Amino acid sequence: MKLLLLEDDDLLADSLAETLQDKGYSVDTAARIRVAESLMASEDYALVILDLGLPDGSGLDLLEHWRKQGRDLPVLALTARDTWEDKVIGLRRGADDYLTKPFHEAELLARLHALLRRRSGSTTSIIEVNGISLDEHTQRVSTDRASWHDLTATEFRLLRYLMHHPNRVHSKERLLDQLYSLEQDAPAPNLVEVYIGRLRRLLGKQRIQTRRGQGYVFVAP
Repeated sequence: MKLLLLEDDDLLADSLAETLQDKGYSVDTAARIRVAESLMASEDYALVILDLGLPDGSGLDLLEHWRKQGRDLPVLALTARDTWEDKVIGLRRGADDYLTKPFHEAELLARLHALLRRRSGSTTSIIEVNGISLDEHTQRVSTDRASWHDLTATEFRLLRYLMHHPNRVHSKERLLDQLYSLEQDAPAPNLVEVYIGRLRRLLGKQRIQTRRGQGYVFVAP
């Protein structure tokens, strides 16, 4: 699952991006509105973490612009503007949640999970598709809800994306885009095959099928 972090404080951006990656997210960062606009036009993000005071403009103006364009992805405002009036304005102009700095990482992660869970229609942290249960909080998977297997960060990111988009053909390029941020070195396409093979050994071969020349499908009834 890929996130966009728009934050002009380099130290905070690096620290938060590392935390989010440890929790199984792929994160692109931007410190300027013009960069965020370019990324938003070319990438497929599940959620945006948005600072409101940016060197080249207002994060709220950018958010309002995105909403007018019809972009409905969840946006978590992360800002030092901490009065109740600021929060009301932020939410009215399109933010789905509002967190003030300084903040606890656990609270930010909990709010982020809640936004993503609400968007997927789930009421718990466990995704269940075709007999497979994936716990997004513990990053473990089960085929019987009795025994659970730990996943590596990459295995978790790949399986979560497939389970959030079942019965769709995903090319290797799309899956790589979800697994790695733009700042990371370009991975070899055969890495997808490696991780698909690992997941098949855990879940069974029929759960993730290959469409020759097209990509992979997580099969749901």
